Amino acid sequence: MLSNPITIYGIPNCSSVKKAREWMTTHQVAHDFHDFKKQGLSPEHLSLWLTQVDWTVLLNRKGTTWRGLDAATQAKAQDAASAQQLMLDWPSLVKRPVVVKGLQVVVGVNPEAWLSVVDR
Repeated sequence: MLSNPITIYGIPNCSSVKKAREWMTTHQVAHDFHDFKKQGLSPEHLSLWLTQVDWTVLLNRKGTTWRGLDAATQAKAQDAASAQQLMLDWPSLVKRPVVVKGLQVVVGVNPEAWLSVVDR
């Protein structure tokens, strides 16, 4: 049994999340999946991620959710605290996938970095 299991956070129909899940399965890496849509996004998880990853990396400014926000709401993303509040209000603003093992956090599709969190 893993003392620090790997968890992939995201949305099931997201192509980037699908790539991460397929990569983990192909490489026989046991992992859990946390669905933002069904299970939500906790402030504790987001706070932890922001200690490991810069908020400008974690906040997805390229997705449809960001583009759907009005300019005034987008302008609120000025620092980690304000970005965190936006991501809590709209979990789809979190760049996906977020792959976590213990304190290691990898954001986005990055198989090389995923290898760094996998125990071999």
